[in-house]
Amino acid sequence: MIADIRRTVSEKLLVAFSGGEDSTLVAYLAKQALGEKKVILVTVDWGKFTYEKARKGVAEVSKLLGLSHYFIDGVEKQSQIWRYGPSCNMCTRYAKLQSILDFGEEAVVATGANRSDSWGINGVKINGKFYSPLIDLDKGTIRNMLSFFGLQPVKIGESSHREGCKLKHLLKMMINPDYHGNAVALSNEILLDFLKEIDHKASLANVKIIGPLSKNIALVNVFPHLDVLASKEVVKRINNLSCVDEAYVLNNPIKLKVLANPGLFNDFTARDHVLQGFLQRDFSVAVSVEWIKSSNPRLRTFQVIGFDHEDNN
Repeated sequence: MIADIRRTVSEKLLVAFSGGEDSTLVAYLAKQALGEKKVILVTVDWGKFTYEKARKGVAEVSKLLGLSHYFIDGVEKQSQIWRYGPSCNMCTRYAKLQSILDFGEEAVVATGANRSDSWGINGVKINGKFYSPLIDLDKGTIRNMLSFFGLQPVKIGESSHREGCKLKHLLKMMINPDYHGNAVALSNEILLDFLKEIDHKASLANVKIIGPLSKNIALVNVFPHLDVLASKEVVKRINNLSCVDEAYVLNNPIKLKVLANPGLFNDFTARDHVLQGFLQRDFSVAVSVEWIKSSNPRLRTFQVIGFDHEDNN
């Protein structure tokens, strides 16, 4: 892999750096291949949607790697995308990678794409100026390599599978960033702070914000599940936010009511990808979906407008 990086990159390499497992391994291998002067780490900062723990951790890991590091702003581009509904793929390609490419001008941009994500499964190792040296690796191999090299990536506590920005937990259009955006940004920080306070070791922890545009409903996902007293306390804290109208801790299977753009509604394969690849993996309970064809021309993807919350706290 080091030899492959040397063959592929002749000058400067920018690493799309989140501080997580994939980008940390890419950064380490790139330094071995090219030396520290040719490798630059670039992190897109999502403003209030970047976890505070992640922002601090990225700086620390960059320092330990001994590589130059820059934060660049991605707030405006990300907000433009989410205004029309959730779309992590577009956010990655346009708001994240294109911003890094613009920052580096003629440099090659290395990503952490691998067999655990859609790019790694469907993409190619080299696509224009984008280069994915881990594309043939699965998550287990990546973690074994990190352990072998003694590397410690940033751990937010959001998920043992894949961590990222808080906005992916807003399952609706972000028409009003101060209302819709603040709900997902603030509630997720409250949850992680609370779990740290009670020393609850969670493999999954997030707050999904759903509902019609006029109402923010917070669905708290924690696994292993919280006990009754802890559930009541975290609901109380999240309900104290002026931008949250209702909050529930999920501990039983649910059915989501999902408005879908006509293109998505009519594509059963795409609907299944949204359910399994985007929704189910970040919920702490089993999820089923009632799909509803949307008549809103502004909705490009989907919006979760409600859920069956029987037996959930």
